[in-house]
Amino acid sequence: MLKAHSRFFEHLTLVANLMLIAGCWVLAYGIRFHLLRYVGDLPPFSDYALQLLPILVVWGFVFRAFDLYRPSRLSSRVSEWLDVAKASTIGVLVLVAIMTFAFRGYDYSRLVIVIFWATSVAAVAFSRAVFREALRVARRHGYNLRYAVIVGGGEPAAEVLRVLRRRPDVGIHVVGMLSDKSEVPDGIHWLGGIDDVRTILDRHSPDVVFVALPLAEYSRLSAVLSGIGDDAVAIYFAPDVFSLVPGRGGVEEFETVPFIHLRQPPLYGWNRVLKRSFDLVFGSLALVIAAPAMLAIAVVLKMTSPGPVLFRQERMGVDGRRFHMLKFRTMPVDAEAQTGPIWARPDDPRRTRLGSFLRRWSFDELPQFFNVLRGEMSLVGPRPERPSFVEEFRRRVPGYMLRHKMKAGITGWAQINGWRGNTSIEKRIEYDLYYIERWSLGFDLKILLHTLLSVFRINRNAY
Repeated sequence: MLKAHSRFFEHLTLVANLMLIAGCWVLAYGIRFHLLRYVGDLPPFSDYALQLLPILVVWGFVFRAFDLYRPSRLSSRVSEWLDVAKASTIGVLVLVAIMTFAFRGYDYSRLVIVIFWATSVAAVAFSRAVFREALRVARRHGYNLRYAVIVGGGEPAAEVLRVLRRRPDVGIHVVGMLSDKSEVPDGIHWLGGIDDVRTILDRHSPDVVFVALPLAEYSRLSAVLSGIGDDAVAIYFAPDVFSLVPGRGGVEEFETVPFIHLRQPPLYGWNRVLKRSFDLVFGSLALVIAAPAMLAIAVVLKMTSPGPVLFRQERMGVDGRRFHMLKFRTMPVDAEAQTGPIWARPDDPRRTRLGSFLRRWSFDELPQFFNVLRGEMSLVGPRPERPSFVEEFRRRVPGYMLRHKMKAGITGWAQINGWRGNTSIEKRIEYDLYYIERWSLGFDLKILLHTLLSVFRINRNAY
């Protein structure tokens, strides 16, 4: 029944898209010759109407060729828009070839073709987005559902279940789980063991099977697929990347071979450009706002303590590169000459009176805006450590060096949650890796806003 509905929606969407394409061709003619300035005799619309049949045939083929009408509940909106744009581009190229070789007696306006291409991409993509949103609303209310079973357990199965619960709009209802009974989360029906997959498929006839085995159970994958056999069900395999590495993963196809990224930089391409632009804009603004306070601190520091105003300390940043982090000096010159690098502690006798005040309110960190503008740091990211401490921590804390895959920050997710100063390194790394795995500009803004709201709150871990 659901498959019949799916085919109906596919055909309905194709017909609607082809009607839009025909309308865009007529609209392009109207824009070029009636809305825009045109000198000379208007070409008759009948000449352009001749192209409607080739257009409908070509676009019908290319839309099918790009598989735009298969069920795609789990695909992204961006990928669909890109597929529409690519299909329409190929359609336009084929149309130009048809005009060139089959309609040599007609001189078609190139501007009409360009307008047609742009409006067709926008109209079809927008109409499909509206249609899919209507389907999502219907699915949230229990209509147009697909029924699924999850085969597996551990973190992969739990993550699949969390995602499906978080996105009811995709319309996938989980009938139950095939797993060890002890691994079934609350609210999910236990259907049996993994070896019962054939019996359960015959009994429930699901539309989708999610295979989400823990890494230790991969020896059973072949038996699971054999149990499913040639049933007409969609099969999704969720690999257990959680057991391999706590970083961001992804899938990429090279030629015909799919590769799974177990670890890749969280910032690359446009994401790197966006974060750097964000740092430059907001870092410059913050430096301008903080300049009067920084000048006042520098003057008082110079008057009350001999030595330089700024303290340069070697820290380890992105990809293990070292740089000199700037701070207002809060201790006498050569304060660590006798002790070597040590953690700051409560009532640290090395602090000056002004230094104690600056640390308590984190004003000593203000010169790091210069590090941000120089590209050595970011506004938000894991706090940089001294190289001597890095060597100690990397031996003691698993995954510690993964925090160096992102540029160090003035503030960070760990810091606003209280894990700064002489606190648990393990918890700090846990929060740093959480931030790296889930980075977004919105997340950065959230951390910065929380930091600003905390400016006038005394930090008990800063001393």
